Amino acid sequence: MSTALAALEEAYARRGAPPASSKGPTVNRTPVVGYVGADMPVELLTAAGIRALRLTGDPDSGSQLGDRYLGRGVDPMARSVLTRLLAGSFGDLDRIVVSHDCEASLRLFYALRELRRVEPGTGLPEVYLVDILHLPHRTTARYNRRRIGEFAARLEAWTGRPLDLAGAVAAHNERRRLLAAAAELRRAVPARLTGRQFLAVANAALSVDEHIALLERLLAEAGRLEEHAGRRVFLSGSDHDTAHVYEAVESEGYVIVGEDHSFGGPSPEGPVGAGGLDALAEHYHYSGPTAHRATVSERAAHAARAVRHCRAELFFAYSRTGDEAPAWDFPAQRAALDIPALLLERQDYGRADLTALRKEHPCAV
Repeated sequence: MSTALAALEEAYARRGAPPASSKGPTVNRTPVVGYVGADMPVELLTAAGIRALRLTGDPDSGSQLGDRYLGRGVDPMARSVLTRLLAGSFGDLDRIVVSHDCEASLRLFYALRELRRVEPGTGLPEVYLVDILHLPHRTTARYNRRRIGEFAARLEAWTGRPLDLAGAVAAHNERRRLLAAAAELRRAVPARLTGRQFLAVANAALSVDEHIALLERLLAEAGRLEEHAGRRVFLSGSDHDTAHVYEAVESEGYVIVGEDHSFGGPSPEGPVGAGGLDALAEHYHYSGPTAHRATVSERAAHAARAVRHCRAELFFAYSRTGDEAPAWDFPAQRAALDIPALLLERQDYGRADLTALRKEHPCAV
């Protein structure tokens, strides 16, 4: 057993709890910023000396308050995050930053801003929107550069210190490189990491430096990792901010060897180039082809490349209730693939009805 993998899984289990730096007196305390969305330029948070906490929901704890303020038509993951914020589940956050990666995130931002304005007793901190667009136009690039610059200036105003952008970019690029190397462990045949394990590896609640140290240890201990010989699955579609669906699928004898949602690894992939804020804006402008911002043809082409790269034997598209966009891509994805493909749509948050999977693509445990 890899001790590094055990430590990463332990840190993943802590990701929904308040970080230690959010407790105690504010003097000399590291500021903690909770953030939402895949378009977050996390390098800027690190450059500001902030402890960044990606906010996640909990399918098992209900979302009554989130339902009240957002309505049940919004993605239940966003409703759960709002419920947990109002319940104080993330501790004392200094700020909340939301990226406009999808409509649900934008609705969450508006709800948080209005709740803080009209119901100050909620105790919500200041909320800020990072609005990165992805149209392939020069005007979009200029718009994104301005938004990145404004966010950098706001962070300097919050902390009262200049940003160490070069150091932060170098650290995050190193983490991306190590995560890409770890992803190859489960793409091996047989896989050396399950999908559930890689979810923990990629999303461990650690500072960037702590994460890098454990990833280096994991790669050094690769020879201690178990082999996993189940039927190889590529998981497409809705985000998975918890391991519930991964555990359900892999309990049937499958191994998830790749995915295209934002919790499955560094998003966007590849290093940030040299060039300061200009390079950072360009990096997030051309992020990966997610269901909410890419064309159907782009999604289909990406699925075909990714399936070949991870040697998947089954393509599994998952669309959650309130997040219908992934289902629209499925016919084109299926046509682009040379392996069996299955769509599970209108699934409850954190749940997967695997009846069709068992019937059409049985896999012995």
